[in-house]
Amino acid sequence: MATGYADVLRAGHAVRLLAGTLVGRLPNATGPIAIALFVRAEGGSMALAGALSAGYGLATAFGQPMLGRLVDLFGQPRVMLPAAAASAAGAGTLALAGIGSLPLALGCVLVFGLFTPPLEGGLRALWPSVLRREEQVHTAYALDAVAQEVMFAVGPLLVTLLVAGWSEAAALLVVNGLGLLGAVSVVLSPPSRRWRSAPRKPHWLGALRSPGLKVLLASFFFVGLALGTFALAAVSYADDHSDKLISTYLLAAQGTGALVGGISYGARRWPGSHEGRLRVLVGLFALGNLPLALVPGTPVMAVLGALSGLFLAPSLACAFVVVDRHAPSGTVTEAFSWLVTTFGVGAAAGTAAVGPVIERGGTGAGFALAGAGGVAAVAVVVAARRILAPPEGPPSAGAVVSGGASAASAPAWPAEVQAAPAPLGAAPHSGARTGEPGTAGAPPERLPGAETDRNGCGEPGFRSFPQA
Repeated sequence: MATGYADVLRAGHAVRLLAGTLVGRLPNATGPIAIALFVRAEGGSMALAGALSAGYGLATAFGQPMLGRLVDLFGQPRVMLPAAAASAAGAGTLALAGIGSLPLALGCVLVFGLFTPPLEGGLRALWPSVLRREEQVHTAYALDAVAQEVMFAVGPLLVTLLVAGWSEAAALLVVNGLGLLGAVSVVLSPPSRRWRSAPRKPHWLGALRSPGLKVLLASFFFVGLALGTFALAAVSYADDHSDKLISTYLLAAQGTGALVGGISYGARRWPGSHEGRLRVLVGLFALGNLPLALVPGTPVMAVLGALSGLFLAPSLACAFVVVDRHAPSGTVTEAFSWLVTTFGVGAAAGTAAVGPVIERGGTGAGFALAGAGGVAAVAVVVAARRILAPPEGPPSAGAVVSGGASAASAPAWPAEVQAAPAPLGAAPHSGARTGEPGTAGAPPERLPGAETDRNGCGEPGFRSFPQA
């Protein structure tokens, strides 16, 4: 099991990219709680704390796919460096200026969220240029999903420790300072500087013009809803048992289940198409959430909590592969960012909806909403299975490299396709070598029998290379 992960981590720049992305995304994991604690410490009401935290979430939801589109157009350093600096400046100004001026505080929060760099989508766009085999990219997606679970568990704990040992303002400053350092580490790395998106057709919808992607986003809105519902329902369960620590146990159990599931999923290759596997994984995720509505005793509930998370990380890892397969050419970062955003919006919607449900129907009804979210998620991917089918298309940029492929033997680019400007530190387009990872030279020859996606990539969504 460990061999696949070790191979990924031994690849050049892999550890730097993974660690930098995790640290760079600390503000995402801690932003809402850090803002809420800061506002309360400044004397603000719970309503104001909730409003500013919600403002941050909405700004992030809007900014991630928009910044992702800019990354696809102009490269990672040109977009992510100024975005990370602006986001950190917004958080820093809020920490130093306080909430004495509400318009200023709101503006700082909006800048903080709007310019949060799309590091998660950016990392997943980089993996195919860092790892030489498709199965390694799949393993990296699973490792990434597991690492995100760890970050979202450790991030709030870090904020709590900083608040206890220093202050709420210091927590905002330190977390966002670390986030800025992580982002800088990623975007100044050679893979990030060399990376450029595939050529793209101009379209105002960008990645959203893909029908398959829209189906996937609809499904993972409900996956996010189920996850967001669980957290508040766990608090209600703890209140019912007069022990606040129980909610921590349940959340830890769900996180442990996600870790075990993600590690196990990424440790081997699975048969069948990714789209078919996604339907199975989302279905198992839904089944894992349904028994929660029984609200049994704490030991059994902890087991059910772990079961509810067991297929979460595998579903996310598989979803990112499917996104890569269905994203229109030149929109992969934006497409990844849309999935991250939709999942987050679903989680926020679940948290908002479950409160009134619990007040009216009790804790069991709250957990039933989580199960309903899972059922809705699988219903979407099953009902739209003809749309979310394995993509077919002619080979183009990023097709499987054949040892002696040349520009003369490769298919010609469509005239209407435009290429993105070369990112900082990248070689000019005219000098790009055919089939070189991270470049967009003339499309190389495809290996016999190789499968291609709508991006023209060998084994849909990936730049695959022949092995000796």
